Amino acid sequence: MSDIGFVLLYVESVERSRAFYEAVLGRAAIESSPTFAMLPAAPGVMLGLWRRDGVEPTATTPGGAEIAISAGSEEAVKATHDDWRGRGVAIAQAPTQMDFGFTFVALDPDGHRVRVFHPRS
Repeated sequence: MSDIGFVLLYVESVERSRAFYEAVLGRAAIESSPTFAMLPAAPGVMLGLWRRDGVEPTATTPGGAEIAISAGSEEAVKATHDDWRGRGVAIAQAPTQMDFGFTFVALDPDGHRVRVFHPRS
């Protein structure tokens, strides 16, 4: 079996979602059109943003996906939260300790969750 190299999110506005992910990931899209954009998410992993009304078969649920980003420390989680909140990113869960580690959850423009976490040792 091959490794996962691509994650797709179905979005309402490719331009709005591209701008959001470029800002929070700090990486520019390597491909962008009115119906699709692609950004490097991590080494060997690409994030695709596909306009929902062009997906076949039809995508029916807005939002509903979660992307998890690991951070090097609890302080890095807090700093990322403060940076994103300062940029106006919607926060669904404030920084908190959970059974798997320290985390917070932001929302992208379509309601997809973006979880930043530092795993429990």
